[in-house]
Amino acid sequence: MIIAAIDIGSNAARLLINEVKINNKKPEFIKLNLLRIPLRLGMDVFTMGTIGEEREKMVIDSMKIFSDLMKIYKVDHYRACATSAMRDASNGNEIIKLVQETSGINIEIISGDEEATLVYENHVAEGLDKEFAYLYIDVGGGSTELTFYENGKMVYEKSFNIGTIRLLNNLVSAENWHEMKEEIKKNIVSKKPIVAIGSGGNINKVFSMSKTKDGKPMTLSHLKKVYKEFNELSVEERMTKYTLREDRADVLVHALRIFNNVMSWSDINRIFVPKISVADGLIHNIYSKLHEKK
Repeated sequence: MIIAAIDIGSNAARLLINEVKINNKKPEFIKLNLLRIPLRLGMDVFTMGTIGEEREKMVIDSMKIFSDLMKIYKVDHYRACATSAMRDASNGNEIIKLVQETSGINIEIISGDEEATLVYENHVAEGLDKEFAYLYIDVGGGSTELTFYENGKMVYEKSFNIGTIRLLNNLVSAENWHEMKEEIKKNIVSKKPIVAIGSGGNINKVFSMSKTKDGKPMTLSHLKKVYKEFNELSVEERMTKYTLREDRADVLVHALRIFNNVMSWSDINRIFVPKISVADGLIHNIYSKLHEKK
């Protein structure tokens, strides 16, 4: 079975295509292709409230490419979801209709809470030590989703309008940070030690740059050190020194700020980065629903 997931975020759109094979009665998810297109919808939406003509055309053209790729791979099932930027765009529904007409792709606008649930769908914590509690931190361009997992179940989830594109455009207020801090102090508490599970393109990049072995955590002190280094450099200097694309170099420092704050306020010192995403969660979600029907 071939399953595809389309995640249209505030910074980029991603198409993930997986083949699902049953191995010893358990599903095995094999990545066939991952395509990322930096649409940066949040640059329009968070400053103007709408998606401009140029980015509207980019969305429509990108979805045509995604549609063609899904046909080439003979995708059996797919789900396309849009998050923070499309939620806030005054012309979001209009663009979704145009995409449906031009490429046949049906896009759903999902809430921040559902976005958090989709990251949790990866079930990473289920394979980890039960002596710990786990906080999933998913940082995107428009929002940050937190999901707290303890004693084998989800006990808290919340979406905050604090994201890298919003920070890049100085659109996060002191009140936004205060709300997040208060929510964390009130709800992310456990008698067990808490560790973080990070997701999103930025933390994946920081992890690969750190040369940390897969399955091993990064420390909060390391993230603070990287943040300080990046914060002292211009975007051009970051691009040159760390071989980064511009659309990664300008937001990475903001992602690090979010991770540092969340982990500090939660008294978390370690973060695992299993390279999961909303798109991966969508794949698992589609498979689970198909399995339930059977």
